[in-house]
Order: sequence, then C-alpha cells, then structure tokens
Amino acid sequence: MNFTLHSQLDADTSVIGDFPLCRVLLSREAIGPWLILVPRINNITELHHLSEQDQQQLIKESALIAELLEQDFHAEKINIGALGNLVPQLHWHVIARFKTDVAWPKPIWGNTENVKRNEQNQQALVEELQATLSQIEQFSSNQ
Repeated sequence: MNFTLHSQLDADTSVIGDFPLCRVLLSREAIGPWLILVPRINNITELHHLSEQDQQQLIKESALIAELLEQDFHAEKINIGALGNLVPQLHWHVIARFKTDVAWPKPIWGNTENVKRNEQNQQALVEELQATLSQIEQFSSNQ
C-alpha cells in the first residue's frame, strides 16, 4: 500500500525527503525552520500506535533534525510536539525557536502572524536542508 500524506500537510508544507520511517516536510510558515516528520504508515494517529521499533526510530529521526536545527541554524530552543487535533495523521513538529521570533516565548500554535515564505525562499530553504541532510546516510531526498 502506498503512503498517503494528509491533504492539509500537503498544502501547508514542502517535501524535503525521507528517513527510513518518516517523510520530512518544511512548513511554509515564515518562522523556524519548522520541520514536520510524518511516519510513512497509513492510518496511524498516535505515537503508541507505532511499533516499539518505529517509536524508537521516530525519536532517532527527530533527534537528528533537532541537532541539525541547533547546529546549522543556531536555534536557541527546539520545540518538539505532536498535537493532531486538526490533522489526525501522526506528525511530529520539530521547530527551531529564537528569542527574536514573533511567538517567543509562547508556543507557536495560535501565536504567529500566519505569514508564509514566498516560493523562492521556501525552495531555497528546502535545498539548503536537503544538502545538509544528505550527509546523513539514512536520508534520501529522492521521492
């Protein structure tokens, strides 16, 4: 069975590539970078629905993303969360936070100005992230 990304995630993000478990997405919101990991397993809505092995893989992949955001983007804090109230498909937010961002020190949700990156800036950031992540053996930017 082919993996299907929820239509809202598809509309609000750009695909960066894949880890062994997760599709890596970049939010179009002009804050962060705000990456989203989506396990490529259909009909999963909660972390505990994953096998123990997949739970561990999700943690590993999110840690790799968090480390990237901390080192390459000099994030002052990494926010990681899974809400799923509007998009039930299990997805894991990994967000670079800065004391200068519009929502600081509050959570991102409901505290941004909903400003989107223009397509040129979005694509440039996707390519930058792909170049950095391609140094990780388990990452593939080929969909």
